[in-house]
Amino acid sequence: MGCILGADGVKFRTRGVSSRVRAKEAAVALTISSPAFENGGEIPRRYTCDGEDISPELRFGGVPQGAKSLVLIVHDPDAPDPKAPRMDWVHWILYDLPPTTTVLPEGVRQADLPPGTLQGLNDWKRTGWGGPCPPIGRHRYFFQLHALNTVLPDLEKPDRQRLQREMQGHLLGSGELMGTYQRR
Repeated sequence: MGCILGADGVKFRTRGVSSRVRAKEAAVALTISSPAFENGGEIPRRYTCDGEDISPELRFGGVPQGAKSLVLIVHDPDAPDPKAPRMDWVHWILYDLPPTTTVLPEGVRQADLPPGTLQGLNDWKRTGWGGPCPPIGRHRYFFQLHALNTVLPDLEKPDRQRLQREMQGHLLGSGELMGTYQRR
């Protein structure tokens, strides 16, 4: 089960319509969920470095009218230690997903991504899913979905910061799913 994140909490400028109107639209619009775990629940071992290290199935809904593309960023703000986090570790970046995308299947491979979808670099300096693998403690993993009013150019495997710069001024709404994982 997913939860919704309004545009007010996201640091991107919007064009055309006031941010207050955009936030109201986003609050009832964009959602992201997974049948593998509930929002706030534990991510099953299968999707981590302790298991098969494959991506969980993700479901998208309520894409705002006027969206031309979607962006998915999966990150862990608790690295390396949740009691003393020092970095925000990126696990997966997809951009230019078609706005008609409703599902990313479990274990999706690059060749099976929706047409036009591009990937960015995670913090292992490679493309593709890199599952949870926390060195200590229980970490939170945020699956953030953003709807944009444009299709971004090929940014040639951007990192998160570059992608977010390119997204500025194009955000229509955001949705968020959070899961946790702790190695045993």
